Amino acid sequence: MGSSQLAFAALLAELTAFYGLGSIDAPDLALSAYLAAHAPASLMLALAVYALIPPARSKPRTSVLSLLFSCIFFVPVLGFVGVLAGALMRHLLPRLKAPQRFSAVRLPDLDIHESSEKSAAGFRQAGVRQFLKNERAPVPQRLRAMVALSHAPSRIGSPVLRELLGDSEDDLRLLAYGLLDSREKRLNADIHEARQRYAASRDAEQRSRVAHQLAALYWELIYQGLVQGDLLDYAVGEALRYSETALQTRGNDPALHLQHGRLLQQMGRLEEADAAYRRARELGLPASRVVPYLAELAFARRDFTQVRALLQTMQDWEGLSRLQPVLKFWGQA
Repeated sequence: MGSSQLAFAALLAELTAFYGLGSIDAPDLALSAYLAAHAPASLMLALAVYALIPPARSKPRTSVLSLLFSCIFFVPVLGFVGVLAGALMRHLLPRLKAPQRFSAVRLPDLDIHESSEKSAAGFRQAGVRQFLKNERAPVPQRLRAMVALSHAPSRIGSPVLRELLGDSEDDLRLLAYGLLDSREKRLNADIHEARQRYAASRDAEQRSRVAHQLAALYWELIYQGLVQGDLLDYAVGEALRYSETALQTRGNDPALHLQHGRLLQQMGRLEEADAAYRRARELGLPASRVVPYLAELAFARRDFTQVRALLQTMQDWEGLSRLQPVLKFWGQA
């Protein structure tokens, strides 16, 4: 029997109880007849109302049913009407909900600069750095981004990988360390092979060519940030030594003079670095490759007038997107 049928039967039984109470003259007999009909009416109404109570609030079943029955049975008229009215109001009136202090917010879409189907690992190099540094991003996606970064040029990937050595995720730290270690081992293997060829060569031109190669390999260790501390000082010293050896027979190589100047600048020998840069410019190296280093040397000497003069010659150059903020600053200074 459904709750509506139970309620209707309870109402009929209750009306029967009141009819017996008014039609019988003997008070004791009338009360007994009333209670005999009122008790089953109270039980049926209690069962009908109990079926409407949400499951989370209808436990324990015996206690809830006993409470409903008691309210209906021991409060003859008001109890019956009150419980029945309460059950009807619960379904007829709008439900009252507790105010929500917080609302759910949809996760934002991945930035279009951080993802691309064209990339083998699903990420662009332009946004991979910011994505990897976001510790709230899912770890599997950050690992995919790191794999994409492993295919990027070392000058772009190595600094980012070194930053990730302090990440809170063990998997990311281990992968970053492994990628950096493999790059360092490849360069060290190339250096070892070139040193053997340098020691075995007897021709001056060949030694000069291998010395140039060794200087470039040591510079790669420095440029990629694969050596730190004492190893950095050693790599700079070796690169400088081999570049000076190469210059003895390749003195007209502008790129070698530029590399020599950068090594001298790394060691703090600014005047010698300035001369090397200017010699590279004299030998025909484009100004766009030399002027930024000359401006850097002028800044180190605190010759800000010279910095501004050098950078003003670069204002009309195209393809210098990374230097545009610097050019804009010194153009307004």
